[in-house]
Amino acid sequence: MNEEAVLARARAAGIAVDWIDSMGRPQRVRTESLRRLLESLDGVDTPAGVPPLVTARRGRPIAIAGIDAHHSGELALEDGDVKPVVLRDGTLPGIRRPGYHRLRFADREITLAVAPPRCMSLQDIGGGERMWGVAAQVYSLRRAGDGGIGDAGAVRDLAEAAARQGADAMALSPVHSLFPHDPARHGPYSPSSRLFLNPLYADPTATFDATAVAPDEGLERATLIDWAAAGAAKFARLRALFDAFDEVDTPLLREFELFIKQGGEALRQHARFEAEQAASSERFHLFLQWITARSFAAAQRAAKAAGMRIGLLSDLAIGMDRTGSHAWARRSDLLMGLSIGAPPDAFNPHGQDWGLTGFSPRALVATGFEPFLATLRAALAHAGGVRIDHIMGLMRLWLIPRGQPAGEGAYLAYPLEDLLNLLALESHRHGAVVIGEDLGTVPPGFRARLRRAGIAGMDVLWFERTRLHFRKPSRWRADAVAMTTTHDLPTVAGWWIGEDIRTRRALGLGAPGEDQARQQDRTRLWRAFTNAGVAGDMPPTDQPAPAVDAALGYVAQSRSPLMLAPLEDLLGLVEQPNLPGTIDEHPNWRRRLGPPARELFEAPAVRARADVIRRHRR
Repeated sequence: MNEEAVLARARAAGIAVDWIDSMGRPQRVRTESLRRLLESLDGVDTPAGVPPLVTARRGRPIAIAGIDAHHSGELALEDGDVKPVVLRDGTLPGIRRPGYHRLRFADREITLAVAPPRCMSLQDIGGGERMWGVAAQVYSLRRAGDGGIGDAGAVRDLAEAAARQGADAMALSPVHSLFPHDPARHGPYSPSSRLFLNPLYADPTATFDATAVAPDEGLERATLIDWAAAGAAKFARLRALFDAFDEVDTPLLREFELFIKQGGEALRQHARFEAEQAASSERFHLFLQWITARSFAAAQRAAKAAGMRIGLLSDLAIGMDRTGSHAWARRSDLLMGLSIGAPPDAFNPHGQDWGLTGFSPRALVATGFEPFLATLRAALAHAGGVRIDHIMGLMRLWLIPRGQPAGEGAYLAYPLEDLLNLLALESHRHGAVVIGEDLGTVPPGFRARLRRAGIAGMDVLWFERTRLHFRKPSRWRADAVAMTTTHDLPTVAGWWIGEDIRTRRALGLGAPGEDQARQQDRTRLWRAFTNAGVAGDMPPTDQPAPAVDAALGYVAQSRSPLMLAPLEDLLGLVEQPNLPGTIDEHPNWRRRLGPPARELFEAPAVRARADVIRRHRR
């Protein structure tokens, strides 16, 4: 196939042959790279004919692809109403009622997903008030009896404690299913499946008598999680509970059986995969999913009962491990020969390969978006909202042929408008907000499209700046969540004393001139704090606490409808949860917080910082 034919096939497949890099420079994908990408896509069937599901906006005409003639038919609305309709040249008049309706015509039946114009927004929930909440790494939280790994019980404790301080939300790190047969594979953004939960986060006391659980206190005292040891110990305790689970007819047993029935074949396949991997029984892994789901449901109920308007915010990872449960059970959903990553930019000149696979856009259309809907519903099952990691993936993903450098990838287009419509519909059905992690290389116009869809972006202190100045809080977006930092970035204390620079330098990841640049940035940031009235004239020298206090007050002043304060900053910690570019060289996803979750706000410094946030949020 000559070059022109390759280019034509790539464009037809949705591959961006030409693209603009993070510096605004035009780029073209090499022909050989396009050939490899096309080879990986060749195994994915292209949908033909009328799709099984069509999305639309409430009240707008609905065009049915593949239909170009007049047809009479009937529309069965979700509420049971049935009425005759006429398709004229394949177009149906607009439908006013949101929902999943059934259109029948010419011996065909398709689903019409009719969505509100936008998602339920933070402004809708807050009624115009500026809310705040906390952001937490689930594993890092402590409670007596957790066995060395933070769990949904600690989430409940922290949610109740934060609610007493006026918090309305608690954003969590991903709780997706990982690999029970190998607890050492603990990266929360590399899940086996996003449809199911990580049983290591189950709180057995949400279902069984606390005296039936005997955790290892030595593991609980550790400051770093030993995932292999703590994971094995917890699974042993969970197995003992399962073995003792009464098989007679009790309300709990009936609830368990109903959970299995409602979970359907997808749940059974997941349990079968995990049982085969761990050489254990399928029913045990069904049991694990049941008590984990009960645990997070209890945590969300507690958060709302304590007064939170949103409650838990779940985190939806961008992709899945290709050796995991989803890939085993539903291989046809995924682009198995391609890895998700990022193109070369100023921070990563070689690009990034995240080692994950993702949905095939062709498969999404062919299956009526069932994999996407199932994933979204799982994320919202026990939460008041969801944060979608790398939300640009709704529009395009940088995909890399397996075994090739990240720079040899290209952008593949996804059906953005369909996905946004489904997000809006599910958002309203769950009464939940949607937040998109829109950091990094963002396509032109994408943020404006998210704004119209009612999806909040993310504004992070370190990025809200020009080359010479930090942006005033009043200039931050009014439709984004405001944060001091994220799990992948330095804490305020660590940034202020340069701990992140020292850590990266010790691992061979440093760059020349960082110390000098940081000193200049400290001066600029303190000037911004002073101008905003959250700090005095003289910056601290070796103590980061005043900078932490000022940063939280500064971000709290933003126009954002929701500010999330990372626990690491509320506690004034120096170390960040994850250091990108490292695997075993740094204790990523292992650090535990000092105080128990229920007592976290009792520390004077933490309580004072919560007071600062509340004062500036008013």
